[in-house]
Amino acid sequence: MNIYRAVFSPMQVNTYIITGNGKECVIIDCGCYVGAEEQKLEEMLSARRLKPVMLLDTHCHLDHVFGNRFMLERYGLRPWFHEGDRHNYQNAPKQSLMFGLSMEPQPDPEGYLSDGQVISAAGVTLTVIAVPGHSPGGIAFYSATDGVVFTGDALFAGSIGRSDLPGGDHEQLMENIRERLFVLPPDTVAYPGHGPETTIREEAEHNPFFM
Repeated sequence: MNIYRAVFSPMQVNTYIITGNGKECVIIDCGCYVGAEEQKLEEMLSARRLKPVMLLDTHCHLDHVFGNRFMLERYGLRPWFHEGDRHNYQNAPKQSLMFGLSMEPQPDPEGYLSDGQVISAAGVTLTVIAVPGHSPGGIAFYSATDGVVFTGDALFAGSIGRSDLPGGDHEQLMENIRERLFVLPPDTVAYPGHGPETTIREEAEHNPFFM
């Protein structure tokens, strides 16, 4: 698997481009907020001759879905996410106003993902892992073959996602990280929704929230 990352929007969200066949790609958490960021994503894809074939959202807080309308208008892709975040998705435009930002109504999703579901696209295979707590429908995408997991805003390098937003639950988040993410092979590389990558071993042994 080849993984490319771009950081978008005032909230500095990680948008991932992943491919296993070098021709098609999956986009995870498209966070493009302004036209210049949309152009940057287009240029990244064009330079690598990659065609987006699937759009995934780890959850539907506004910063992770800013670019969903662009993905529909430019590439004809609608997002896939967990139904537990449908309320967040529908209310993202209203939530953006709380942060002094704005966004148009979101396009309807292509469908909903469930815990344990296996996704195969662009030469990669991902398993959906439910990790609610930061948001009701928070999910991670795990590739056992490549030893990587995209954790969204559940787990960061040296930190965890906030749980004070509507639908958040701190204890639920802690439990899910322990029981759903820390059980992955220790050398698994974790790619979070914000900040640098880390490993499951590093977070299980040194993350201050679990010391």
